[in-house]
Amino acid sequence: MIEREAQRLVIKVPMVMANARGLLEAGRCALQPGEQIFDLAQVEDADSSAVAVMLGWLRVASLSRSTLKFAHIPAGVRSLAELYGVTELLPLA
Repeated sequence: MIEREAQRLVIKVPMVMANARGLLEAGRCALQPGEQIFDLAQVEDADSSAVAVMLGWLRVASLSRSTLKFAHIPAGVRSLAELYGVTELLPLA
């Protein structure tokens, strides 16, 4: 689901409802202290659960002394974040 490549955590599966719980857990397990960058460049399919997962990762990171940034957020996910009024909560790399 998520692979560490260089200094990034690369999402390798669609960010859709069916994968949301697994992605949230995989991201939680991948977090390490310090700055982490979740790279969404390979995400070809995403729905509103992607925003929920990203916010969940941010919540977990705040408890584990990690700082998160997001790279290559798909346009559809960015639009959903704007619609929900949470764009400013998603720090960009």
